[in-house]
Formats: sequence, C-alpha cells, structure tokens
Amino acid sequence: MVSVVHALDLLQGSPDPLPQLTVGLDVVAAARVAAALDLACATYERKLLSSGEPTLQHALGMASIAAGLQLDGEVRCAALLFSITDLVADAPARLKVGFGETVAGLVANLHRLASLRPLTRAAADGNSAQVQEQIEVLRKMLIAMADDLRVVLLRLASRVQTLRFLVAQPGEARLAVARESLSIYAPLANRLGLWPLKWEMEDLAFRYLEPETYKRIAQMLDEKRLEREAFITVAVARLRNELAVAGIRAEVVGRPKHIYSIWNKMRGKKLAFEQVHDVRALRIIVDEVKDCYTALGLVYQLWPPIHGEFDDYISHPKGNDYRSLHTAVIGDDGRALEVQIRTHEMHRHAELGVAAHWRYKEAGSGAKASGAYEDKISWLRQLLSWRDEITDSAEWVEQFRRAALDDTIYVLTPQGKVLDLARGATPLDFAYRLHTDLGHRCRGAKVDGHMVPLDTPLQNGQRVEILTTKSGGPSRDWLHGEGYLATPRARQKVRQWFVEREKAEQLAAGRAIVMRELQRLGATQMKLSDLAVALGLDGADGLFLAAARGQIGARAIEGAVRGPAEAPPQDETIPIHASRVDQANGRSGILIVGVDKLLTQIGRCCKPMPPDAIIGFVTRGKGISVHRIGCVNFRHMARKNPERVIEATWGKSEGVYAVDLLIEASDRQGLLKDVSDVLSRQRVNVSGVKMRSRNAQAKMGLTVDVPDAESLQKITAQLAEVSGVSQVRRR
Repeated sequence: MVSVVHALDLLQGSPDPLPQLTVGLDVVAAARVAAALDLACATYERKLLSSGEPTLQHALGMASIAAGLQLDGEVRCAALLFSITDLVADAPARLKVGFGETVAGLVANLHRLASLRPLTRAAADGNSAQVQEQIEVLRKMLIAMADDLRVVLLRLASRVQTLRFLVAQPGEARLAVARESLSIYAPLANRLGLWPLKWEMEDLAFRYLEPETYKRIAQMLDEKRLEREAFITVAVARLRNELAVAGIRAEVVGRPKHIYSIWNKMRGKKLAFEQVHDVRALRIIVDEVKDCYTALGLVYQLWPPIHGEFDDYISHPKGNDYRSLHTAVIGDDGRALEVQIRTHEMHRHAELGVAAHWRYKEAGSGAKASGAYEDKISWLRQLLSWRDEITDSAEWVEQFRRAALDDTIYVLTPQGKVLDLARGATPLDFAYRLHTDLGHRCRGAKVDGHMVPLDTPLQNGQRVEILTTKSGGPSRDWLHGEGYLATPRARQKVRQWFVEREKAEQLAAGRAIVMRELQRLGATQMKLSDLAVALGLDGADGLFLAAARGQIGARAIEGAVRGPAEAPPQDETIPIHASRVDQANGRSGILIVGVDKLLTQIGRCCKPMPPDAIIGFVTRGKGISVHRIGCVNFRHMARKNPERVIEATWGKSEGVYAVDLLIEASDRQGLLKDVSDVLSRQRVNVSGVKMRSRNAQAKMGLTVDVPDAESLQKITAQLAEVSGVSQVRRR
C-alpha cells in the first residue's frame, strides 16, 4: 500500500501514483479512476479540511487504502471525489454524468455519514453506561445510514487517513479524534473483519492518547517491528516444513502483536509485560481434529512449552462454543511465542459465528445488540472474506448492497441522542419511545426543522422534535387511522390509555351509585369490602365497576345490606316517558326507579348524556329533571328538598344530546374558521357559539349535538389538534 505522502510526491514529481490506485482493475475501471484523479486535482487544489490536512492528500490516502483492500473502481473513484460536494455547486449532476449513479450515490452517502461527526465526537467523550449504549447505537447508525455499505468502508478508510495525518499534528483536536476512533470506528472495523484498519487505528489512537505508555511498551518489546515480523516469517517457514514432512496439510500464519493489544491485555488481566505470552503469535489451521493434536506435538518438538500456558478448548469448548488449542512456547531467541491450532470449521466459527472477537471482547460495553443485527454483521464478514473468490465483481457489489440493515432506522432527538426505531415508524412512535406521557400529549412534530403530519414515516438520520399540549390524551384515530403508529409498543400504550380512562370513569360512576344507595338505605357506615363479599365481587373496585356496568342494581345492593328476609318483594326499574331528546324517536331514554309515566327532561344546566352518571329531581309541574350527579344546581336543589331526589339511569336511546364544550386557545386570525372546519368535517350540528378574547387568549363556548360519548371524544380530540388550541373540555 503506497503511503499518502509518497503518493503526493509522485503526483507532483515524476512517477505516477495512478498504478497504485488502479492495481487489480480492468482497463475501463482504471480509466474512470484516472478521470476521478484528474477531477480531484483540478477541484481540490490547495483546499484544506477542518483538521488542516490538504483535501487532495486525504483523497489520495483514502483511495490508496481502498486499493489495498482490493475494493472496486467505483469505491476508489468515490474516495478521490469524497469532498467534491462541498466545493462544486452542481457536483451531484456532474458525478452522475461523468461517473455514473453508483459513484454519485457513494459520495452523497459519505457526505451524510460525515454529518454525524459532532454526535460521534460527543459520545466518545463520555464514559457512563448510557454513553456506552449511545456509542453502540451510533455504530449501528453509521451502517444503517449507508444505502450502500461500501460507504462504511470508505468512512473507515477516511478515519485511518486522518489518524495518519495527525502524527505530526499534536493538540487537543488529535486527542478527540483518537478517542472517537477507539470508541466508534475501531470496533466497527473489527466487526466487519477489516483487521488491518482496526489495528492501525488502535495503535495510532493509543499513541496519541497515552504517548508515554506507548513508548514504554514499544521499548519493552526490545525489538523493532521489522525484526519481530522477520522472526515470525522464519518461525512460520520452519513450522510449515515440519508439518509437511509429517504429512499434515495446514495453513500457518503469524503476525506480531500490536502495541494497543498488548496494553489492553496487560490492563484487562492485570499482567506484567513479561506475563504476556502472545506478543508474537502463530495460528495453524488444519483439516481434521486429530491433526490439531498432531500439530501440537510437532510444535513442542520444535520449541519447549511454557508451564501452565496450555488450554484445550476443543475438548472443553468455551461457553460460546469457541474451540481451539492454545499454547505458549519459548522461541529460538528465548522469547515467548503463542500458538493457536484449530480446524477450518473451528476457524470459520471463531471468525464468523457467536465466538467472533467482537462478541466477547466488546460484551462489557453495556450495549444490547439484537440477534438480527449480529447475524447481518456475520454475513457481511463472510461476504468480505469471499470477495477474492468471486470473479464477477458486479455479483459481489449486489450482494454487498443487499446487506444494508433495512429493518431499523436511527433518528435524533433535538439534544442529539440517537434512538433506534422500526422502519416505517412515525413521529408518534418516536414520541412514545421517548416517554409515554409525551406520546399522549403529542399534537404535532417537526422533522429537520419543518412541520410534518404525524403519520409521516421517518428516515435515517433525521432530527425529530415533538410539539405537545399541556394536558389531554391520545386520539382514537391513532389506532384506527392509517399510518399513525407503526410500532406495537406505541399502539399498546394508546390502547392502555383508553382502557384506564374508561375504567376510571366507570369507577367514579359506580362509586356514586353505590354511595347514593347506601345513603338511601341508611347504611353509610357499612364497609364496602363487606358489601362486595356479600355480592360475590372482588373488592370495592369490583363493586363499583359492577354497579357502573349495570351488573348489580339497587335491589341487589339493598338485599346485600338488609339480608334476603328484609328485601322488599318488588322494586324494579320501570321505564317512563322519554326525555325531550328521545320523544321524537318514540323511545324511552331514561329509567326512573319506582315511578311510572312521568315526563322527564334533560337539565339545561349540565346537559347530561350517556354514559354520564345521572340522578333525577321531581319538579313542580314539569315532571322529573335529570342532571349529572356532579351538577352544582342539582346539589343546591337537593340540599333544600332531599325528599325530591330520585334514582335515574339511562335506558336505550338513539337520539342526539346537546353538550357544552369549552375551548381555550391562543387567539389568532382564522381560529374560529379552523374550529368550524373540524365540526363541519365531522357533520356536527352547532346550536350555540360564544367567544371572547383577552390578552391574546381566546375562550370559545360551543353547544354541539352528539349521538354518544364516543362521538364526543372523537370531536374533542380533533378540536385539540387545531393549531393554537391548548385545551378542550366539556362544561
């Protein structure tokens, strides 16, 4: 892989960097890379990035890394043109014409990922469990936001190039980049199996963050990297020869341990440097299990083992089913050498299955990765390992695109926190994910600063702000309308709200019925729990609910209070003439206990309607006036003439009821029109309107005709969604 500085020298001097950037490409792809390089040189000139690095230097570094990873020509073109969007006004169109839709898309996606930099930088500076969870979500978001996952590889290449440039740029900015690299990008490279990028990022970041420790470990190694690599080369050749003589087919690979890995092991296991036996390591991969033990014997013939440094994870696998032989020996130079021996099947499982490095080394991060996400990462890693075997690059690219994590989206709160939601989620789902009460009071939403309908599907990377009212609850339209709620969790919370509200109303109505009957019977001192037991009900709440639902009546309560012998032989609820509201339909709408054929009328003061708890008052010459139990006028009349109070309940009714509503809102032009439009759409008859305004606050009184409580609730919910309305309630 050509160095970036050398590539720049070549660009300005005699040799051409193009051969290094086009290695492995066919003639057509190489020509496109050459055209991209020409455009990059002409566009970037002496432009600098925010880090101070020349833009052209960064582009060449990214492209050289992409070439070293044997990525296709489109990725290398996108690497060279990564910053053209910031410098050329019509860049997207020019890229599509000159390099095709794919390159234009890669550059656009790379630009989108770059917009996450403030979030990743801020998350990397924290250390709490919540911050660690946010870091994990950000790693996923980096993948999910890329329509083509090759963009993630470009982002990683970009980060490696930035770390290389910062070698000669000390300062706080370098420390921030290093922390971000260790928290976000190195683990991501690890998960994608991009070991060279991971190791280089970790070593450079560690060098910047802990310069003294880095130097100390480097000195303790007591040899240069080239010398260590030379030792490994000799050891690999010797072992291969011994295995071949023994007739064992095997792959032998080795690499010197990286400084960051050494420090991590010393810190994690509290070891001295002399106790780290895998500073240099060999791995032997054979065909069969029996060959593992034969190879182990050959290793011990070549080098003496270190006592206590042998683990047989083949006979006794780890909990995650990881299997391998681990041992440590004394090399020819007197230093420790670790050797791992496994079969091809074991190796695939260790690298791609549940025992992959990132799953057990990062398990302590506090993050909770879903099984589906893990499976897709494993599939991606397999894809990367297969790229050399797939001769048709178009096939590999297509498979790579299909690996996008399309089942989850990642959106931002106004404070920059990242939330993961199911694809198709709306602002309402987002609100309920943040807090149940926020969802209940949600009345609007802004996405990236613009107002949107509540049923708008959210997209990756959008910033969502929820607009709420001070009080109120959800609308039934959210459950029955199309597209308001996409997540089962949010739908369940809305359903639960309505269940609890209906239960609370029934408990209040039932309590009033029971207490009124006990007062009539002179048994107010009776324990409600005893009364519930006598009626075969579960506690006071069960008693109230049964009374509200009509499952027990006055006769049953009286029988339970007085006992069966004292209960009167006849005390039934007898239907009488319908209220004014129902007479037009020829049906009785109200039932009066113990009285027959008396006119009833709805009290104008409180305008009751089903299923309000009601009570009757015998008037002079006008029959029975029916009121809500909590009506102030009724309480005043009942105090003066308690003997006129009579029990009343609702019967069957198909009429309409006049209901008074009070709307409080910020006064504005068009408020009355918007309210009228809502009522018109619901085909609601309005029989009275009063409105007054003071200090830019409006109060509007409406009298509307509705057939039932459900219709009233729907109208109230829709009025509450009118812009500026803060409260809608029944008077």
